Amino acid sequence: KIASVKSFYFLKALLALDSNVIILLSVFLTDYSCPDNPVMTPSRLVVKFGDPASATCVACQQACFPLDDSIRNMEASLGTSNINGSTVTWTVNQMTEWNLTPKCYYTTIMNDQCCTDLPVTVYKPPESVSFSLNPSGPLTEGSEVTLQCDVQNVAPAENLTVTFYRGHTLLGQVKSSNTAKKPVNEIFSMSYNNTKEDNGVQFWCEAKLELGAEGPQPPLVVKSKETTATVYCKFRETHRLIIRGEPLHLTCLAEGNPKPRYNWTLPPNRGHISVTDLKIDSVDFQDGGQYVCTANNTVNSVSVRFDVTVRGELPQD
Repeated sequence: KIASVKSFYFLKALLALDSNVIILLSVFLTDYSCPDNPVMTPSRLVVKFGDPASATCVACQQACFPLDDSIRNMEASLGTSNINGSTVTWTVNQMTEWNLTPKCYYTTIMNDQCCTDLPVTVYKPPESVSFSLNPSGPLTEGSEVTLQCDVQNVAPAENLTVTFYRGHTLLGQVKSSNTAKKPVNEIFSMSYNNTKEDNGVQFWCEAKLELGAEGPQPPLVVKSKETTATVYCKFRETHRLIIRGEPLHLTCLAEGNPKPRYNWTLPPNRGHISVTDLKIDSVDFQDGGQYVCTANNTVNSVSVRFDVTVRGELPQD
């Protein structure tokens, strides 16, 4: 404490000098106000909600005067502090707060308070991750579908990234912009144009909580169950040229669940029939025209059109 008293009188004597020295002294005092900032270990804390946690603070490392317990400590709304010299150990038996920033501090002989904050990230892995296709029923080749990933009860959402997959192929990633500290439910989506090759393929998603070097390694990943896509081939318009007297055979076939029903719309004044294969043993001119086959079930309907042209006579032997 003698050193402290000598320093005090040294400063007091300087104050009696001219204004130039006072200006220099003002700068010196500003630099002196916090000769050391408290050092936290770790410098950032990542802890799972409900788990224990701890951190150590060296309140003042070198240019400090002897301090008593009343002027150095860890300030936090949760946990307890243990002071040993200039070291403060902060301990939490169970992390039960989502938004917490402990502060380690000490007070200098000039009554300045020097502080360092400890950033704390409290996390909760996703409770569940589910994948869905919208529309959910059989799809038509070439149509646009929405891939959706639902993530339930996760925190912090801003550290969450969702990845969509087609089989083992990565289709895209979506990050959350939600800055809430407490657990939330998040819905992620992306558009996808399907093809006939997607029929029977499994689609799924995964949610990854990336918390940096201080967090779990590797990062926490929760996967959804796989959803198998059913894709109808998109029927196209076709043209058939046939000679009068030849047989005509048109086939309409689709896959679906429930099983599709078929309906043929025949050329004008010829009516409708409900079959898979349309057969005419010997065509005549009145059989020419437009034939439309529609396959439908309770969730979808697709059609194919055949334009049939009948020409001439069969060659005579």
